[in-house]
Order: sequence, then C-alpha cells, then structure tokens
Amino acid sequence: MKTVQVQNIKIGCDNPLVLIAGPCVIESGEIALETARRIVEIAESLGIPFIYKSSYKKDNRSRADAYAGPGVEEGLRILQKIKTELRVPVLSDVHCQTEVDRAAEVLDILQIPAYLSQQTGLTLKVGMTGKPVNVKKGQFTAPQDMVNVVRKLEYTGNYNILLTERGSCFGYRELIVDMRSFPLMRELGYPVVFDVTHTIRLYGTPSCQPSGGQPQFIPYLARAGVACGCDAIFIETHPDPSRAKCDAASMLPLTELSALLTTLVDIDRIVRKGCST
Repeated sequence: MKTVQVQNIKIGCDNPLVLIAGPCVIESGEIALETARRIVEIAESLGIPFIYKSSYKKDNRSRADAYAGPGVEEGLRILQKIKTELRVPVLSDVHCQTEVDRAAEVLDILQIPAYLSQQTGLTLKVGMTGKPVNVKKGQFTAPQDMVNVVRKLEYTGNYNILLTERGSCFGYRELIVDMRSFPLMRELGYPVVFDVTHTIRLYGTPSCQPSGGQPQFIPYLARAGVACGCDAIFIETHPDPSRAKCDAASMLPLTELSALLTTLVDIDRIVRKGCST
C-alpha cells in the first residue's frame, strides 16, 4: 500500500490513525477557527494527527434557499487563516473544474464528493494538480469498482489518493456500512478513510431536522470501522449541532469528540500491532 503524505502527516501502511474533522460547512470565520482550535487541542492531547475539514460550498442541498456556505473566495480565505494560524492541513470539497486551480492554491487535500465520484473530467482535473485527493465512494458504487476512479487519477500521474467509505444505499433513503469495504478498497493499494458521520444521515429529510440523522450510532460505527483497519476517521463535528446550518442532525457534538477518539486510538493501536506481528 502507498503512503500518502499531507504536510508532515503520513496516512496508510503502519502509520497511526489520522483524524479528519470539522463542521460540515463553513458558517463563519469565528466558528471555523474556534472549532479548529479546540480540535487541535484534543488531537494533540491524544497524539492523533489532525487535518481540518469544512466545506466552502455545499452544492447538494435539498432546498434552493438552504445555506450553502460562504463560497469559494471567502471560504478559502478562512481555510488559509486556519492553516496559517494553527499550522494544520486543510481539506474541502471541489464541485466543478473551474474551482480546482484556485482551491489547490490553499487546500492540502482536494475532496471529490460522493455524488461526483464518477465524473471523469473533474477527477482528471483534480488529479493534474498533483495534490493529495480524497475521493468519497458513491453510495451507489461497489468498493471494488473504485478501481476505475483510482485508474483515472493514476492516468494523470497522481498517486496521492485516499478513498473514503461513507455508506451504501440501503433502500431509498438509508445507508448501511458494509465492513468488507475497508479491506476491499485497501486492496486497491491506497489508504482508506471512514466518513462515519455521513453514514448515519437519513436522506429525504432536511438535515436540520432531528429526524434527519441517527447520531447515536456514530460511536458504534466508528469503533467498528477502526477495528476493520481504516487509515483515517472522518468526523463532522460542531460546538452546537442543533444550531448548525448544515447536517445538524448528523454531526457529533464537539464535547463528545475527545472520549470517542480516546477509544478509537486504543483500537487502532491494537489493530496496527496485530498487522505487524
């Protein structure tokens, strides 16, 4: 398996679990910076490498008037501030080819959303930046079929690839996590991320409503994913999810992050030790 390096963080192989976390969408510079600062403190106390994630634009909202973020320029300005002041790598989604070059000037990882994971033009454009790329597996895609996305990125000469499990369609509106997905995607030769908070969304219901997610299952799925050998855990977290402007029903309260990560780090150590013996 290839190791993907993001600044001084190494992801994959025998390297320890990495945390990718932050609010779903950038709501304001103040909330973004304060949340990032608190996560940095938690991550440093546990010795877990941390990459900050928050979207400058959410383009898959259920309503035309739903909050979609501050946009490319303001969002990247905020992410640059976090990157500079806190000295952490930053990640955000890119949605179309015209965003990619500008986003690559700031982002340490460019993320291709699940709904866009089959878009060849976008994938090639992102790959040509040479930056690390995180591709979310579409809910409609078998883990083995992510080989097609991998080959597109490799075609551009980019081998800095992360593959993210975020659940598979289970009927029309629910997702289920097939734990076989982790070893199956790792067999493609690249590190695998587990986006646990999106797997408990209940689609068809606005994410701002309590019925839009089942966050009580986040700890169970996170523990199972780490036990199955994921290389990074992706957790959307917020100081007050009930007031969040996006994915309010599925984000983990920031106050619960430390306890969950403590357990995940312990599980990861056991898994890595078992793999090395």
